[in-house]
Amino acid sequence: MAKKKIPSIIREIKNTTPPEVDYSYQKQISFSQFSMYTQCPHKWSLQYRDGHRKTEVSIHMTFGTAIHESLQLYLTTMYNKSIAEADRIDLVGHFEEGLRTQYRKDYEKNKKVHFSSPEEIREFFNDGVEIINYFKKKKGQHFSKRGWHIIDCELPIQLTPNNAFKNVIYRGFLDVVLYHEPTNTIKIIDIKTSTRGWKEQDKKNEDKQFQLLLYKQFFAEQYHVSVDKIDIEFFIVKRKVLEWDDENIKSPHQAYRVQTFKPPSGRIKLNRANKAIQDFIQECFVSSGEIKEINYPKSPSKWNCGFCPFKEDLNLCGEGLKF
Repeated sequence: MAKKKIPSIIREIKNTTPPEVDYSYQKQISFSQFSMYTQCPHKWSLQYRDGHRKTEVSIHMTFGTAIHESLQLYLTTMYNKSIAEADRIDLVGHFEEGLRTQYRKDYEKNKKVHFSSPEEIREFFNDGVEIINYFKKKKGQHFSKRGWHIIDCELPIQLTPNNAFKNVIYRGFLDVVLYHEPTNTIKIIDIKTSTRGWKEQDKKNEDKQFQLLLYKQFFAEQYHVSVDKIDIEFFIVKRKVLEWDDENIKSPHQAYRVQTFKPPSGRIKLNRANKAIQDFIQECFVSSGEIKEINYPKSPSKWNCGFCPFKEDLNLCGEGLKF
């Protein structure tokens, strides 16, 4: 089989290396930071201004990392080599080792305190096996090689969102980026793990949408591609599905392990995402890049405080004790 010719746009993108962040005077921000600030400015200030770094670990996060890596390995092999070679990968074995390795890393981050049980880890492993088997069986519904190339997985995005704050650097990594040669378009895919999938309120949540909207804008700027040539998609894999059979089909789509969602990404939506990240930078930083010494308000709620590491710390917050 003749080797597939790599389009020039892919070579140009892969040859673009962002400069290293100089932490002696530059501040790095990310979507997770922005999301944390949106959720609770006080929590963000404790973590990033005051230095009370508390690693948030959970089996959900550990599982998500392992699944991401397994699906990315399959897609990279599928596009760069062949579907047959991708199918020959022991993806379940890769996922199992990845889950173990990531748990050990997160256990170390958590000051060597276990955050899950063997029974729960086994349940998550079994869920991952179901996702992998479903993905391999149904991949053709979501990924095609006809005219498509993979640019990269974990493709870096790094730039200055606001030229008035040149030392505030946004950095992120795109899960999967594809190129469709016949239409000269880019597709950015963000893989999400979910217990039972996204409901309508999840899809309408602008905070969730902003991640891909910002990636679309920043990718266009960094790699000199028109935003009109970039599509975005959330690729959601579900751990749990409702039981159903051929004689009692109420909502058979609920049994699918994969759900996709393409958020609206026209000019109005892109402008809203851009305004949100600009507001974050302007509210939190001075022009030199230092974090402002102001009072960052608390946003207590059962949801916001539920997994907050400061929820019971009366010296730093303690708002979680109310719920």
